Amino acid sequence: MSFIHPTAIVDKNAKIGNDIFIGAYCIIGADVQIGDGTKIEGHVVIDGHTTIGLNNKISPFASIGQPPQDLKYKGEPTRVVVGDNNLIREYVTINCGTVNGHGVTTIGNNNMLMAYSHVAHDCVVGNNVVLANGASLAGHVALEDYVVLGGFTGVTQFNRIGKHAFIGAYSLIRLDFPPYFTGKGMDNFNVQSVNAIGLSRRGFSEEAIRKIKNAYKLLYVKKGVVFEDVMNELREEAKNSDEILYLVKFIETSKNGIIR
Repeated sequence: MSFIHPTAIVDKNAKIGNDIFIGAYCIIGADVQIGDGTKIEGHVVIDGHTTIGLNNKISPFASIGQPPQDLKYKGEPTRVVVGDNNLIREYVTINCGTVNGHGVTTIGNNNMLMAYSHVAHDCVVGNNVVLANGASLAGHVALEDYVVLGGFTGVTQFNRIGKHAFIGAYSLIRLDFPPYFTGKGMDNFNVQSVNAIGLSRRGFSEEAIRKIKNAYKLLYVKKGVVFEDVMNELREEAKNSDEILYLVKFIETSKNGIIR
């Protein structure tokens, strides 16, 4: 059985699944689809061409599907797509895409967006991602699976953060951040180490972690080396390691360059 509070305003054209809870004073727009088992607490606004998947929990005063904060936006029917089993806390904002980008802002599955975090237009957030309080993504940012952003961390436009990366609080990411590593800082951002604890918790073998640590030393510790020589060494290692192969491909496909 679904429950819709009598003070909620749900457009008659919205598509509401089964076993839905919509709390007091929510506003659900005409082009919204909400999947089964989703719980939307009071004072939430979901508008625009927005699709919410299964079993999500959305806390009070979140805003999903509102127009992007982009002066070029002229009301085009761009979208937001949210997957399954996400926890979206108080005052989170997720804006729809733009025609100059993907046309859609995407949130995957099993993510936790803590209070006041912001996902701007055309962002792609993977699975099992954590945005701590106040973390903000500018437009066209991509966060791959298992990324953790500390509180009040910002990522500038068009940048990408690789799988299993951990960024400390009060940081600013201005270039692509490679997978597996940890970093922190604002004006003097430092890539600090390998996210070994996180990798171990997610089932990476000791051998895989050892190879990732060696890659980190080549990229960030070893002095007086030519970057292309480092890459050639990593390419050799990648022949026997899926983890290093992914790291190499991430670096090679970076449009903005990685944080060095």
